Amino acid sequence: MAKHLEIGIQGEELAMEYLIGMGCKIVLRNWRFKNLEVDLIVMDQDTLVFVEVKTRSRTDFGQPYEFVDLRKQRRLIRAAQAYILKYAYVGEVRFDIVAVTNSVHAELTYIKDAFWDS
Repeated sequence: MAKHLEIGIQGEELAMEYLIGMGCKIVLRNWRFKNLEVDLIVMDQDTLVFVEVKTRSRTDFGQPYEFVDLRKQRRLIRAAQAYILKYAYVGEVRFDIVAVTNSVHAELTYIKDAFWDS
């Protein structure tokens, strides 16, 4: 497996452990709809949360969360809309980012309500 894929998988594992520790329940991992993907879908009490996990081995070019640009946000919003329609979900929705820097010791940054569907 390519090194960048391994780093991404490790980041998702760390993010899941963190979210479970925060009391969230994992609904789905790597949910796909056509060419869209959501890294993690979790329930945080009564809120359905679509989570983008960004993992980088270094921060030379910026923090991992800085790579969740407007284009990526729009793709995640479209994927969330598809999920909501497919499963007829009614209720609160939120978009979070978990940024992982995976150097010698993994560093995790959790951004709750990182962006909104406008």
